Amino acid sequence: MPILTLKFKDNTLGEFHLETGKSLTIGRRDSNDITIENLAVSGHHAKIDSVGEGFLLTDLKSKNGSFVNKSLVSSHWLQPGDTITIGKHTLLFTYAKGEKIPEPPPATMDNTMVMDTDKYREMIGKSAAEGKPAAAAAAGPMGVLSFLSGGDGEVELNKKLTKIGKHPECDIVISGLMVGQTAVTISKRPSGYSLSYVEGMAKPKVNGDVVRESVMLKEFDSIEIGSVKMQFYLKG
Repeated sequence: MPILTLKFKDNTLGEFHLETGKSLTIGRRDSNDITIENLAVSGHHAKIDSVGEGFLLTDLKSKNGSFVNKSLVSSHWLQPGDTITIGKHTLLFTYAKGEKIPEPPPATMDNTMVMDTDKYREMIGKSAAEGKPAAAAAAGPMGVLSFLSGGDGEVELNKKLTKIGKHPECDIVISGLMVGQTAVTISKRPSGYSLSYVEGMAKPKVNGDVVRESVMLKEFDSIEIGSVKMQFYLKG
Protein backbone atom coordinates (compact mmCIF):
# COMPACT_ATOMS: atom_id res chain seq x y z
CA MET A 1 0.00 0.00 0.00
CA PRO A 2 1.11 3.62 -0.46
CA ILE A 3 3.34 5.31 2.10
CA LEU A 4 3.31 8.95 3.23
CA THR A 5 6.67 10.14 4.53
CA LEU A 6 6.36 13.23 6.73
CA LYS A 7 9.34 15.58 6.61
CA PHE A 8 10.34 18.94 8.03
CA LYS A 9 13.19 20.39 5.99
CA ASP A 10 15.68 17.48 5.75
CA ASN A 11 14.38 15.62 8.80
CA THR A 12 12.06 12.61 8.44
CA LEU A 13 9.41 12.69 11.19
CA GLY A 14 7.51 9.51 10.39
CA GLU A 15 5.94 7.17 7.85
CA PHE A 16 2.22 6.49 7.50
CA HIS A 17 0.60 3.70 5.48
CA LEU A 18 -2.57 4.33 3.49
CA GLU A 19 -5.08 1.48 3.43
CA THR A 20 -7.68 0.57 0.83
CA GLY A 21 -11.19 1.53 1.90
CA LYS A 22 -10.04 3.91 4.62
CA SER A 23 -9.51 7.64 4.98
CA LEU A 24 -6.64 9.51 6.62
CA THR A 25 -6.83 13.03 8.07
CA ILE A 26 -4.05 15.59 8.42
CA GLY A 27 -4.04 18.61 10.73
CA ARG A 28 -2.83 20.28 13.91
CA ARG A 29 -5.32 18.64 16.29
CA ASP A 30 -4.48 15.35 18.03
CA SER A 31 -7.62 13.73 16.63
CA ASN A 32 -6.01 13.56 13.16
CA ASP A 33 -4.27 10.47 11.84
CA ILE A 34 -1.24 12.64 11.01
CA THR A 35 -0.72 15.46 13.51
CA ILE A 36 1.46 18.40 12.44
CA GLU A 37 2.15 20.74 15.34
CA ASN A 38 2.60 24.01 13.50
CA LEU A 39 0.51 27.18 13.68
CA ALA A 40 0.47 27.39 9.87
CA VAL A 41 -1.54 24.15 9.82
CA SER A 42 -5.32 24.19 10.39
CA GLY A 43 -6.94 21.98 13.02
CA HIS A 44 -8.36 19.75 10.29
CA HIS A 45 -6.32 20.73 7.26
CA ALA A 46 -6.69 17.98 4.64
CA LYS A 47 -7.75 14.38 4.13
CA ILE A 48 -6.86 11.50 1.82
CA ASP A 49 -9.63 9.11 0.77
CA SER A 50 -9.25 5.66 -0.75
CA VAL A 51 -11.48 5.58 -3.84
CA GLY A 52 -11.38 2.40 -5.91
CA GLU A 53 -7.67 1.79 -6.54
CA GLY A 54 -6.74 5.47 -6.24
CA PHE A 55 -6.19 7.98 -3.43
CA LEU A 56 -7.75 11.44 -3.47
CA LEU A 57 -6.29 14.36 -1.48
CA THR A 58 -8.86 17.00 -0.48
CA ASP A 59 -8.14 20.32 1.23
CA LEU A 60 -10.62 20.91 4.07
CA LYS A 61 -10.95 24.66 3.44
CA SER A 62 -7.73 25.23 5.38
CA LYS A 63 -6.54 28.76 6.07
CA ASN A 64 -3.20 28.41 4.25
CA GLY A 65 -4.14 25.82 1.64
CA SER A 66 -2.68 22.50 0.51
CA PHE A 67 -0.08 22.19 -2.23
CA VAL A 68 0.95 19.29 -4.46
CA ASN A 69 4.25 19.69 -6.30
CA LYS A 70 4.15 23.41 -5.38
CA SER A 71 0.69 23.94 -6.95
CA LEU A 72 -2.29 24.98 -4.79
CA VAL A 73 -5.04 22.34 -4.98
CA SER A 74 -8.54 21.87 -3.63
CA SER A 75 -8.42 18.17 -4.55
CA HIS A 76 -5.89 15.99 -6.37
CA TRP A 77 -5.57 12.32 -7.38
CA LEU A 78 -2.21 11.34 -5.90
CA GLN A 79 0.49 9.79 -8.07
CA PRO A 80 3.80 8.15 -6.99
CA GLY A 81 6.41 10.81 -6.25
CA ASP A 82 3.90 13.58 -5.48
CA THR A 83 5.02 15.97 -2.75
CA ILE A 84 2.25 17.41 -0.57
CA THR A 85 3.12 20.64 1.26
CA ILE A 86 1.11 21.59 4.35
CA GLY A 87 2.41 24.58 6.27
CA LYS A 88 6.18 24.14 6.45
CA HIS A 89 6.00 20.33 6.33
CA THR A 90 6.00 17.97 3.34
CA LEU A 91 4.49 14.54 2.77
CA LEU A 92 5.99 12.35 0.04
CA PHE A 93 3.53 9.90 -1.55
CA THR A 94 5.22 6.66 -2.67
CA TYR A 95 4.62 2.93 -3.07
CA ALA A 96 6.77 0.19 -1.54
CA LYS A 97 9.51 -1.19 -3.78
CA GLY A 98 8.18 -3.89 -6.09
CA GLU A 99 4.55 -3.12 -5.30
CA LYS A 100 2.11 -3.00 -8.19
CA ILE A 101 1.13 0.59 -8.92
CA PRO A 102 -2.47 1.07 -10.16
CA GLU A 103 -3.18 2.83 -13.41
CA PRO A 104 -3.59 6.62 -13.00
CA PRO A 105 -7.15 7.95 -13.32
CA PRO A 106 -8.16 9.28 -16.74
CA ALA A 107 -6.89 12.76 -17.54
CA THR A 108 -10.51 13.92 -17.67
CA MET A 109 -10.75 13.42 -13.91
CA ASP A 110 -8.64 16.51 -13.27
CA ASN A 111 -8.08 18.30 -16.55
CA THR A 112 -10.42 20.58 -18.42
CA MET A 113 -11.03 19.32 -21.95
CA VAL A 114 -9.84 21.57 -24.77
CA MET A 115 -12.72 21.42 -27.20
CA ASP A 116 -12.53 21.40 -30.95
CA THR A 117 -13.70 24.78 -32.30
CA ASP A 118 -16.40 23.37 -34.56
CA LYS A 119 -17.72 21.13 -31.82
CA TYR A 120 -17.72 24.01 -29.33
CA ARG A 121 -19.66 26.23 -31.76
CA GLU A 122 -22.15 23.42 -32.29
CA MET A 123 -22.67 23.13 -28.52
CA ILE A 124 -23.09 26.89 -28.19
CA GLY A 125 -25.69 26.81 -30.95
CA LYS A 126 -27.64 23.98 -29.34
CA SER A 127 -27.39 25.64 -25.94
CA ALA A 128 -28.69 28.95 -27.29
CA ALA A 129 -31.59 27.19 -29.00
CA GLU A 130 -32.53 25.51 -25.72
CA GLY A 131 -31.96 28.68 -23.69
CA LYS A 132 -29.15 27.13 -21.58
CA PRO A 133 -25.63 28.42 -20.94
CA ALA A 134 -22.93 26.52 -22.87
CA ALA A 135 -21.04 25.69 -19.67
CA ALA A 136 -24.10 24.02 -18.20
CA ALA A 137 -24.59 21.97 -21.36
CA ALA A 138 -20.99 20.77 -21.21
CA ALA A 139 -21.08 19.91 -17.52
CA GLY A 140 -23.74 17.23 -17.81
CA PRO A 141 -26.50 16.40 -15.32
CA MET A 142 -25.98 16.70 -11.58
CA GLY A 143 -26.54 13.65 -9.38
CA VAL A 144 -28.95 14.12 -6.49
CA LEU A 145 -29.91 11.97 -3.50
CA SER A 146 -33.50 12.42 -2.34
CA PHE A 147 -34.48 11.07 1.09
CA LEU A 148 -37.32 8.54 1.05
CA SER A 149 -37.08 7.69 4.76
CA GLY A 150 -34.82 8.48 7.69
CA GLY A 151 -34.22 12.09 6.58
CA ASP A 152 -35.63 15.06 4.73
CA GLY A 153 -34.85 16.97 1.57
CA GLU A 154 -32.24 16.39 -1.11
CA VAL A 155 -28.45 16.46 -1.37
CA GLU A 156 -26.65 17.44 -4.58
CA LEU A 157 -23.61 15.30 -5.38
CA ASN A 158 -21.50 18.26 -6.53
CA LYS A 159 -18.16 17.08 -5.10
CA LYS A 160 -15.65 14.66 -6.56
CA LEU A 161 -16.23 12.53 -3.47
CA THR A 162 -19.28 12.55 -1.19
CA LYS A 163 -18.88 10.76 2.16
CA ILE A 164 -21.81 9.16 4.00
CA GLY A 165 -21.55 7.82 7.56
CA LYS A 166 -21.91 8.68 11.21
CA HIS A 167 -18.72 10.73 11.49
CA PRO A 168 -19.73 14.39 11.99
CA GLU A 169 -17.47 15.51 9.12
CA CYS A 170 -19.26 13.32 6.56
CA ASP A 171 -21.26 15.16 3.88
CA ILE A 172 -24.36 13.12 4.82
CA VAL A 173 -24.44 12.10 8.48
CA ILE A 174 -26.36 8.91 9.33
CA SER A 175 -26.72 7.59 12.88
CA GLY A 176 -26.85 3.95 13.86
CA LEU A 177 -24.78 1.49 15.88
CA MET A 178 -23.94 -0.64 12.84
CA VAL A 179 -23.19 2.29 10.50
CA GLY A 180 -19.50 2.96 9.83
CA GLN A 181 -17.75 6.25 10.53
CA THR A 182 -17.47 6.55 6.75
CA ALA A 183 -19.90 3.88 5.58
CA VAL A 184 -20.12 4.79 1.90
CA THR A 185 -18.53 7.11 -0.63
CA ILE A 186 -20.03 8.29 -3.90
CA SER A 187 -17.46 9.45 -6.43
CA LYS A 188 -18.24 11.65 -9.41
CA ARG A 189 -16.53 10.27 -12.50
CA PRO A 190 -16.62 11.06 -16.23
CA SER A 191 -18.69 7.91 -16.76
CA GLY A 192 -21.16 8.71 -13.97
CA TYR A 193 -21.53 8.23 -10.22
CA SER A 194 -19.95 5.28 -8.42
CA LEU A 195 -21.04 4.13 -4.94
CA SER A 196 -18.41 2.29 -2.85
CA TYR A 197 -18.74 0.47 0.48
CA VAL A 198 -16.03 1.58 2.93
CA GLU A 199 -16.67 0.26 6.46
CA GLY A 200 -19.26 -0.70 9.05
CA MET A 201 -21.45 -3.71 9.78
CA ALA A 202 -24.38 -2.11 7.95
CA LYS A 203 -23.44 -2.65 4.31
CA PRO A 204 -25.25 -0.45 1.78
CA LYS A 205 -27.94 -1.85 -0.51
CA VAL A 206 -28.77 -0.64 -4.02
CA ASN A 207 -32.21 -1.75 -5.19
CA GLY A 208 -32.20 -4.31 -2.38
CA ASP A 209 -28.85 -5.87 -3.33
CA VAL A 210 -25.93 -5.67 -0.88
CA VAL A 211 -22.92 -3.71 -2.20
CA ARG A 212 -19.67 -5.28 -0.97
CA GLU A 213 -17.28 -3.20 -3.10
CA SER A 214 -18.64 -0.67 -5.60
CA VAL A 215 -21.37 -0.18 -8.17
CA MET A 216 -22.20 2.44 -10.82
CA LEU A 217 -25.47 4.19 -10.00
CA LYS A 218 -28.33 4.37 -12.46
CA GLU A 219 -31.11 6.95 -12.39
CA PHE A 220 -33.85 6.20 -9.85
CA ASP A 221 -31.76 3.59 -8.01
CA SER A 222 -32.79 3.22 -4.36
CA ILE A 223 -29.98 3.28 -1.78
CA GLU A 224 -30.30 1.94 1.77
CA ILE A 225 -27.75 2.61 4.52
CA GLY A 226 -28.82 1.57 7.99
CA SER A 227 -32.29 3.00 8.60
CA VAL A 228 -31.98 5.59 5.83
CA LYS A 229 -33.37 5.12 2.33
CA MET A 230 -32.64 7.50 -0.55
CA GLN A 231 -33.25 7.66 -4.28
CA PHE A 232 -30.62 8.67 -6.82
CA TYR A 233 -31.63 10.78 -9.79
CA LEU A 234 -30.07 13.18 -12.29
CA LYS A 235 -30.96 16.87 -12.44
CA GLY A 236 -30.31 19.31 -15.28
